[in-house]
Amino acid sequence: MSDPSAVPGLGVAPCAHGRPRATGAIRREPEDFVVDEILGFEPDGAGNHGLLVVEKRGANSGWVAAQLARHAGVAVRDVGFSGHKDRHALTTQAYSLPLPALFDVAQCLEWQGEGYAVRAAYRHGRKLRPGSHRANRFELRIRDLRGERGAIEASLAAIREHGVPNYFGPQRFGREGSNLRRAIAWAGGAAGPRDRSQRSFTLSAARSHLFNAVLAARVARGDWNRLLPGEAVMLDGRRSFFIAEPADAALEARRLALDVHPSGPLPGRGASPATGLARELEDSVVAPLTDLAALLASERIEHERRSLRLPVREFAWTFGDDDSLVLRFLLPRGTFATAVLHEVLADAWDAGEGGEE
Repeated sequence: MSDPSAVPGLGVAPCAHGRPRATGAIRREPEDFVVDEILGFEPDGAGNHGLLVVEKRGANSGWVAAQLARHAGVAVRDVGFSGHKDRHALTTQAYSLPLPALFDVAQCLEWQGEGYAVRAAYRHGRKLRPGSHRANRFELRIRDLRGERGAIEASLAAIREHGVPNYFGPQRFGREGSNLRRAIAWAGGAAGPRDRSQRSFTLSAARSHLFNAVLAARVARGDWNRLLPGEAVMLDGRRSFFIAEPADAALEARRLALDVHPSGPLPGRGASPATGLARELEDSVVAPLTDLAALLASERIEHERRSLRLPVREFAWTFGDDDSLVLRFLLPRGTFATAVLHEVLADAWDAGEGGEE
């Protein structure tokens, strides 16, 4: 197996819109990184669960779930939430937990502690599951901005028009790449983690590493946002795909409109559905990392696809008189604000969190 630091995951991911022309500081305060979860559905208004909208400041999602379980007198495993949000940020996200039929859900508005507070409470009919929300809205403040403003605005305009490579952010790989290093050791014959959640994080890091490697190769070639012969083409915002025949005008128009995207592998059991040149490129990148791919298959994880391109919706920016830049945008669930910052700031890949596990 090749040196993992040579492939994005632990290494540096190539940029799509040229070398970032700006430097700056992020996350000096939690308020510099604001994330609001968008569920995409309304609470039922009835049922045997409470759906709580919780504001978090400098607190991780799992820890807050434990605090809510303590308030309600239920097991932590009974608390549901859709995704792990950034810790070093000001975030809002929904939680669910079982509540007795006669319990006044408005009492939940009194539940708060250091780093969290319930801001809204509703009755709901079911537990929230991972990935049940639709999107996240970000407002990010970059301080001590340095760089030529015209060049920075040109990069921002390119992001708005073309999107960014849909990299998994560095947080997916654990602190200093610990989850990925554990996966590499496991693939090499070491014992896998016994803890169920740690096992899941480790396998996720392996899968993300392989995807990032394929995406990085496509970015380096300049075709990360174009449809190659045999491409498994993904519909925007969907997991479904179809195999591209020779590109026609209608399909090309949909690509330019960010309605369809090229895809990369989330390896596991089963062969890649891509054919032709697209498949040849995938296979050439994954070949030196066969041990990781074999580990995923042996753990009965099914092959899936992920879009190589990430549209950045509702993208807007404001330059401040205090050498700051505020970015506002919307991203679908499972994607990373780090991927956007990576195209703006020269040192953004080392910024840590910026999305969801």
